[in-house]
Amino acid sequence: MAVDHDRLFKELIQTFFEEFLLLFFPDIHEHIDFRHLSFLSEELFTDVTAGEKYRVDLLVETKLKGEDGLIIVHVENQSYVQPSFPERMFIYFSRLFEKYRTRIVPIAVFSHDTLREEPSVFSIAFPFGDVLQFRFFPVELRKKHWRDYIRHDNPIAAALLSKMGYTESEKVELKKEFLRMLVRLELDEARQRLLLGFFETYVKLSEEEEQQLQREVRAMETKEKEQVLELIISYEQKGRKQGIKQGMKQLIRNMARKGMKVEDIARLVDLPEQDVRELLEE
Repeated sequence: MAVDHDRLFKELIQTFFEEFLLLFFPDIHEHIDFRHLSFLSEELFTDVTAGEKYRVDLLVETKLKGEDGLIIVHVENQSYVQPSFPERMFIYFSRLFEKYRTRIVPIAVFSHDTLREEPSVFSIAFPFGDVLQFRFFPVELRKKHWRDYIRHDNPIAAALLSKMGYTESEKVELKKEFLRMLVRLELDEARQRLLLGFFETYVKLSEEEEQQLQREVRAMETKEKEQVLELIISYEQKGRKQGIKQGMKQLIRNMARKGMKVEDIARLVDLPEQDVRELLEE
């Protein structure tokens, strides 16, 4: 199944919007009045020339400290290389300005794995003069080294370690430091699961690497050792239970497709009839 990168990044940044700005744009963070935050509905634009439709990733209506007027922060995740991306950012900006008629802060998060110079300017010029110089604020994740962020007790930093610069040989240590950050953050289970799910979408360890991770955690001499171990074991158990549930759901659906009655399926898989019905409805 293809990964919906835009949905993952939207959910992450929307949940931890203030922390995102604090980590990558402290100057912007300093001026935002976070008592006034409203996430706007998605905007869908059609590129008539290219015949394609684009959906804006994240729009946030907020205020600057000491000012009454509203501003909009537009955050766009770019998960693949696109030479025309600055032009697309300008088109988004112009369409959004046309609709909202207010100041807009455009931000782009480059999350692809290619190391390249990403322009953050779209310009229109002639030999006789410049017409337009549009700029947006970029975050190039692959150019950031993960070790520079492991001391930040920031949930965005923890999740985005998975998209920063690291080598294959560093994967086990990367996940160990991520888990240590997760423990220090002391988040509720829902936010913890969001960060863990995001991280593990992009950093997948083999069974041998997972065993190495557990050995390294057991050898740790820090206060987080026991909590990190508990975290690993807890999510391993939940993962196994989820896998068993998915397998049972598939089995039940296959039986139903063959025309078997709910009561017969329940008897065969040793589950209450209500549980079978719920699995079929999911």
